[in-house]
Amino acid sequence: MIARSYNCVTISRAALQHNYNYIKSRVGPDVRVMAMVKADGYGHDMVKAAKAFADVGCDVFGVAELCEAVTLRNSGISGQIFVMLGFEDVQADSVLAYDLTPVVFDSRAVESLSCSALKAGREIGVHIKVDTGMSRLGVKPGELVEFIEEIERLGGISIAGIMSHFPESDNPGSKSTETGFASFADTCRALKNRYKSICHIANSGAVLNFPNTHCDMVRAGIALYGYHPAGSQPSEGAAVEGLIPAMTFSSKVVQVQSVPEGTGISYGHTFTTDRETRLAVLPVGYEDGYSRILSNCGEVLIRGRRAPVRGRICMNLCMVDVTDIGEVSAGDKVVFLGRQGKEVITADDIAEKMESISYEVLCLLGNNNERSYRE
Repeated sequence: MIARSYNCVTISRAALQHNYNYIKSRVGPDVRVMAMVKADGYGHDMVKAAKAFADVGCDVFGVAELCEAVTLRNSGISGQIFVMLGFEDVQADSVLAYDLTPVVFDSRAVESLSCSALKAGREIGVHIKVDTGMSRLGVKPGELVEFIEEIERLGGISIAGIMSHFPESDNPGSKSTETGFASFADTCRALKNRYKSICHIANSGAVLNFPNTHCDMVRAGIALYGYHPAGSQPSEGAAVEGLIPAMTFSSKVVQVQSVPEGTGISYGHTFTTDRETRLAVLPVGYEDGYSRILSNCGEVLIRGRRAPVRGRICMNLCMVDVTDIGEVSAGDKVVFLGRQGKEVITADDIAEKMESISYEVLCLLGNNNERSYRE
């Protein structure tokens, strides 16, 4: 017998593939879709998510670090893999060895890559990251010409693309998106006259809100996993913009106990009962990615009804009030994320209580629990 946790994240492969196909339908046949699978596939298992997307035609993947890209290659992913955060000088050989596509924004890294390419007798295409308003990674537009001239002086390197990123594309009315894209488009026009390079800037928000920014390729992230970047998932669980959430998180009741009025609950007694209360004890805590911030404000689903979290969330346990839910007993299924009966709790619902975003919720739950894929 295999010993398994009470807690399980279940991921729908079909939902992931539906979301990829939906995004493809939004951008058209001539625009490639890069599937962002960094952060372990936003908590959905990077390798399995990439394989699900590959099975419906995806051949471009994006990760943050080189180690993630190597994991994908070693797992049989054969498409183009972009490394978004660049690489250290000593990793240049690995970029070539694993046939990766590096995003560059640093002269020293480009020089080390040139040395490795020349030593191997190869040429490698790089994508230049330009900062058009994110104030994060990237070459400033005013420094781009000088950066390109540095690359041109080196051997073994070619400019295969130029990219940037939007800070506010989740908002359909954001002026910074149009301003940033105008700057990016000017740069792209200049480069396309000199190189056979592709341009890409659109993230999930831009895919859904700004079709004029799709360029040659889009980089879909949170939308692939079923959520709108603006956090607009309907409370009744219907699909947003044709997207279907792929992750659910469930557990089981381990004990039910009754306590009298005036009883303090959990560490610090931050909640005191105001009536005789039936509590269900659940084997989920902050170790499992269920944030301590949800103490006294989180909700779960038991027997198709909402049960509020009472008291502080512990490392491995939390308590919920089931006084009004009938005959709850040990072994009953508990849904922390997903649907039960007519009720549903989304990552956006949890994120709102945490004053965060769905991205964080999915990463916390997905990366801290046993995961099971289903069709």
